[in-house]
Amino acid sequence: MDSKQHQRAAQVGSSPAGRAVVAAWLVHLYTATGAALAMLTVMAVFQGATVRALWLGLAAMVVDGTDGMLARHLQVKLHIPWFDGALLDNIVDYLTYAFTPMVLLWSMGYLGDGAVATVLAVLPLLASAYQFCRVDAKTADHLFLGFPSYWNVVAFYIVVLDLDRITVALLLIVCAVLVFIPVGYVYPSRTERLQGLTLALTAVWLVSYAVLLSQVPSPSPLWLTISLAYVVYYVALSLHLTTRRARERRAERIPLLPVQAGPPRGPADS
Repeated sequence: MDSKQHQRAAQVGSSPAGRAVVAAWLVHLYTATGAALAMLTVMAVFQGATVRALWLGLAAMVVDGTDGMLARHLQVKLHIPWFDGALLDNIVDYLTYAFTPMVLLWSMGYLGDGAVATVLAVLPLLASAYQFCRVDAKTADHLFLGFPSYWNVVAFYIVVLDLDRITVALLLIVCAVLVFIPVGYVYPSRTERLQGLTLALTAVWLVSYAVLLSQVPSPSPLWLTISLAYVVYYVALSLHLTTRRARERRAERIPLLPVQAGPPRGPADS
């Protein structure tokens, strides 16, 4: 590169538009670190470091929970319109939310042995593959349609609570079926209803995740209660919003009956 090209590159990098493009690329790179975290998680699993794998899962959740807000704030779609950040996010999410948790549960023996373990490991992956390819997976009012493939959260509770194989199998099957049931689940960073409260409680839940992970294999009952209370809140709010959406749709489909005019009123009728 000659001196003129260096000068032009410097001018582009120092201009507001150039800085915006650089910032947009950094956001995409931030999202892509989730793929690296997924690989590190698999490596930790194969090394028998289950707790380290779950810590990496927490880091992946933090990245996933913040990259979208950064992307919207910095308008990355405007500055790099030809790069599909949503597709990148889906690829990373499938790895961190579906694939690596199943590798962890399978390798640690929570799924049993032989063909049963294989089926239980593959079932969530197939269900999530379907969900990630749905064009309506996220609704216009910012809800996830169907169980949002939170297999990493499921795996976290399985390990922390040290659930038995039968309970694990039932839990995975139920959640896989819920992928196909059109219940709207809260999208914490985007669902507008009670968003401030939801974000605050999500932050508390992330703290509880870290505390419980530091306490394995003897988690505190208090922190378990705090953690599971958030799950109850999340499910309750999701069901409430789903019910409200159903009522609103029914109301939109009911035609308004025309008001029938009565006979002309004379002086005696007034």
